[in-house]
Amino acid sequence: MKQIRIGSTSLMGSRLAYGCWRLGGSEGEVPPPDVAVTGVRAVREAVDAGFTLFDLADIYGGGDSERIFGRALADSPGLRSQLCVASKCGIRKPGDPSPTSPYRYDFSAEYIVSSVEGSLKRMGIDHLDILMLHRPDVLMNPAEVAGAFVQLRDAGKVREFGVSNFRPSQVEALQKALPLPLAVHQVEISLHQHSALGDGTLDQCLASGMTPMAWSPLDKGRLGDGEPAPAGSAEAATRAQLRALLDSLAAGYGVSRSALAIAWLLALPGVMPVIGTTRPARIRELAKAADLSVDRETWYRLFEAARGSRLP
Repeated sequence: MKQIRIGSTSLMGSRLAYGCWRLGGSEGEVPPPDVAVTGVRAVREAVDAGFTLFDLADIYGGGDSERIFGRALADSPGLRSQLCVASKCGIRKPGDPSPTSPYRYDFSAEYIVSSVEGSLKRMGIDHLDILMLHRPDVLMNPAEVAGAFVQLRDAGKVREFGVSNFRPSQVEALQKALPLPLAVHQVEISLHQHSALGDGTLDQCLASGMTPMAWSPLDKGRLGDGEPAPAGSAEAATRAQLRALLDSLAAGYGVSRSALAIAWLLALPGVMPVIGTTRPARIRELAKAADLSVDRETWYRLFEAARGSRLP
């Protein structure tokens, strides 16, 4: 798979990122007994398919996703040096650290540093290539965050930094306090969720040199084989028409509708979709998107279908 430069850094990563959210099982469900075996197999399959950038977070699977990823690294000596490992922090679940603590976001320097140390321990590695702040903390003090980033960088625990789900104004406020450029911005983008194309998020990434990482590029599977919109809902007809168009066009490319939906994202300048399936056959199928080239006419046909109306 083609490798691209991450932001303005010296880091390189695969054109598609592999998202490790499901390695520890689906959120809200009790993980099956073989979840670790399945997760390690998925990591190995992703590596074999050409993925080199692996996206994690301290909260995925309650930390189990990082542990399972670490097990995959331990099972393959030398693999760590071939990969770009990214993780996220800043979300605190209810009951942490006391029973009355609410669900919240925490960008305090103390919490950022301790979160990174926890991630490194769970994965059994000595540094992250990229650390992202997971969701905006309205109590964020940019200078305090900058201090935590510098501390982690100087200690050799994190090489580069980024954000996730920020508004452009929040990115700007943080960047002004930082002595180094932000490398990535992870945000939800898909044919079903394309607000980042018009709210300034992708424009800011282009202007500043950040790599935009698109999470949920298949809208939790709804653009693939997942459940369509409920019959009778406002978006049901639009989504059905989009699926039909994807199927028709994908047949001409010899790929699945999911792979074409990923390729649609790849036509956006610099966008790196994050693929999250743990099924080996699915990993191989979605990796085909990296070799597809969607022309402008096809791109806009799909965009119009996704909008449910013609462009102004």
